[in-house]
Amino acid sequence: MAMQIPAAGGDGQEQAVSAINTTPLVDVMLVLLIIFLITIPVVNYSVPVDLPKQRNEVRESKPENIVISVDARGGLYWLDAKVSGVDELVRRLKTVAAMDPQPEVHIRGDWHSDYEPVGKIILACQRAGIVKIGFITEPPARTL
Repeated sequence: MAMQIPAAGGDGQEQAVSAINTTPLVDVMLVLLIIFLITIPVVNYSVPVDLPKQRNEVRESKPENIVISVDARGGLYWLDAKVSGVDELVRRLKTVAAMDPQPEVHIRGDWHSDYEPVGKIILACQRAGIVKIGFITEPPARTL
């Protein structure tokens, strides 16, 4: 560190030092750099997790696939026919589950409906022994 001492025999007036001492700033920055270099590898690799990759598959609808829809009020529809309840849905899904090869079940849920009817469809598929369940969504609008 440098220090300015007034010259001997001066007139006694002190002048303000207009230079900024950057040494403490550099010391703090070096300490922060060392801390970040030590902690970043620990944060990134502390728990090995294989994260899923985002993908959007375009699938063609096959005639043997079963489409179950949920309207905004929570009503269940098997293709275009209304299903009276979960028990009837399970009964229909059990007959589909016995087919070989087993068709896929696609769920179409209305944007404004609750999650509960969709959860009931998934539970009914599980109770019936359906192996493949998919969700039908609209792709996002393309922006140019």
